[in-house]
Amino acid sequence: MDIDAWVWWLIGAVGLGIPLVLTAMPEFGMFSVGAVAGAVTAALGFGVVAQVIVFVAVSVALIAVVRPIAARHRDGRGLATGVDALKGRQAVVTERVDGSGGRIKLAGEIWSARALDAGQTFEPGDQVDVVEIDGATAVVM
Repeated sequence: MDIDAWVWWLIGAVGLGIPLVLTAMPEFGMFSVGAVAGAVTAALGFGVVAQVIVFVAVSVALIAVVRPIAARHRDGRGLATGVDALKGRQAVVTERVDGSGGRIKLAGEIWSARALDAGQTFEPGDQVDVVEIDGATAVVM
């Protein structure tokens, strides 16, 4: 009994999927998808060299693209919460803001604020960008 190459590729894909489940390492899943791509290549009648090239290309492409995205989300850097989520947002000046203080409306709330550059002033109605949050004060520019 002769087993077709695409079946071996699918067996390899399942074999690579097992460590993915056991170790929670996404790289194994990417290799598994590469093996499925190799199986499709074999089923279409391409030779062993083409199958290996497709397996390697798909696996490397997934690792190069998906892995950095997954790592960013795993580290928590992809989603800002709390005051970190307010950095970079725009606000509207409600009371004159200068280097010593003032007030802005940020995310629907009134915040105390001060200008990043002590010599700069913003008048009510001006749009400002939040550079950082220093305690309970928004630093704007």
